[in-house]
Amino acid sequence: MYTKGEILCLAKLKQNYQNYEANWKIYEVVFDLENKKKRLEEIETIISKDGFWDHREQSTEILKERTLLNASIDQWTALIKEIDDNKMLLEMAEEENDADTFDGIQEELTELEKKINAFSITHMLSGENDRNNAIVSINAGAGGTDAQDWVEILFRMYSRWIERNKYQSKLIDFQPGDEAGIKSVTFSANGDYVFGYLKSETGIHRLVRISPFNANGKRHTSFASVFVFPELSQEIIVDIEEKDLRIDVFRASGAGGQHVNKTSSAVRVTHIPTGIVVQCQQEKSQHRNKEIALKVLKARIHQREKQKQEDEMNAIHNAKEDIAWGNQIRSYVLHPYQMVKDHRINLDIGNVNSVLDGVIDPFIEGMLLSGKSTAKKV
Repeated sequence: MYTKGEILCLAKLKQNYQNYEANWKIYEVVFDLENKKKRLEEIETIISKDGFWDHREQSTEILKERTLLNASIDQWTALIKEIDDNKMLLEMAEEENDADTFDGIQEELTELEKKINAFSITHMLSGENDRNNAIVSINAGAGGTDAQDWVEILFRMYSRWIERNKYQSKLIDFQPGDEAGIKSVTFSANGDYVFGYLKSETGIHRLVRISPFNANGKRHTSFASVFVFPELSQEIIVDIEEKDLRIDVFRASGAGGQHVNKTSSAVRVTHIPTGIVVQCQQEKSQHRNKEIALKVLKARIHQREKQKQEDEMNAIHNAKEDIAWGNQIRSYVLHPYQMVKDHRINLDIGNVNSVLDGVIDPFIEGMLLSGKSTAKKV
């Protein structure tokens, strides 16, 4: 027979498991396993086509997508197996009155909860550029030498975060401070979903401490701006599929009499996804007119995509300009008390040294779970 304490423990375990199952049903809808499998089949078909390797950058992106889909599906399958295994273990312990295993099951469920939370956070990164590498720029603001020293501290903090997550980093630009620290630094952070994780770091970061550069030991406030934007491909690949085209042929207009066109040699090509229409009737051959029309269509689609890239980067830079001094997203207070506070999600962490050593995941995850992804004025 179970003791009262064991009954309460068992009831708690069963309730925890029921909660996991309820949450998992929500994740099933969000994860959309069937569409992921369908997309994986489409990718395998694309890879098997002749000429796939002719466009290196395009093939690299498709292979990267395949790798991510496979990893995601494998992670999903492993979690389902772990949930089922824990459920079976819990049922066996209950049937056999095996109270000694309750603590072990609780530990297993605690670890399972962490894995499920990590899994759910990863799949919140569904923005258009969330999978991209990130470019991070840190600039000193108000605060003189202290602000430049603050930039160096933030640079170290992000560098440690990159190392902890086994990403790669490359220095792009570095402007040393006049006396100490760094005026500005720009670097890349390379890896899957780096931009998705770091994008919420964009904003003003405020430091309050006893200044090491003040002989009187007075408290000093410094500011630095952090700007994170996605690394975009410079190459625009125009891949037109036959199913996306509507091709109409008609008689070309021209002189009458003996010069009138008696065959339908003119060609009109409509690109259905974009609505772009191109026609050509200058050549006598329908085949030649179609060839020229497709070249013009590709050029117009290329220009359209280039304009989209420019508009996207302009929108990102406009967001940067909206960040004003005094509108900090996060405050790092070292004196008179120690605390890091994210003003957007009202999250406080007392271990400042840990945060400055790169443990910023609670802030990143908090922003993702809150549904906020950009800097917010305070």
